[in-house]
Formats: sequence, structure tokens, C-alpha cells
Amino acid sequence: MADENDKRQDSRQEKASRDDRLKSALRENLKRRKLQARERAAMGDPSQNDDAILDEEAAGKTGG
Repeated sequence: MADENDKRQDSRQEKASRDDRLKSALRENLKRRKLQARERAAMGDPSQNDDAILDEEAAGKTGG
């Protein structure tokens, strides 16, 4: 009976430890993604502008 209680307690501790690791990893991932988003916003996100220019050039060539 004591062995079963020990196993349950161990599995709870392992789950809690895993949950803590996942929370930490998710938190760090969110911080990294927010930082990347801020950097892109500060740069004006040139990749979106480049796509728009290419679309306009393609439209101009086919329309004229």
C-alpha cells in the first residue's frame, strides 16, 4: 500500500516538474516572439512592402 502511495506521489511530482518546464519554455517562447514582432514593427516590415511592389510591377506589365 505504501509503495502505491509513493508511486502516485512520484508521478505527481514528475508531472508538476514537467508542467513547470513547459510553462517556462512557453514563457520564453512568448518573450522571443514579442521581441521579434517589435523589431519587425520598428523596421517597417520591408518584406510586406516588397511583396506589394512586386504585385504592382506584375500588374503593370500585364495591363499595359
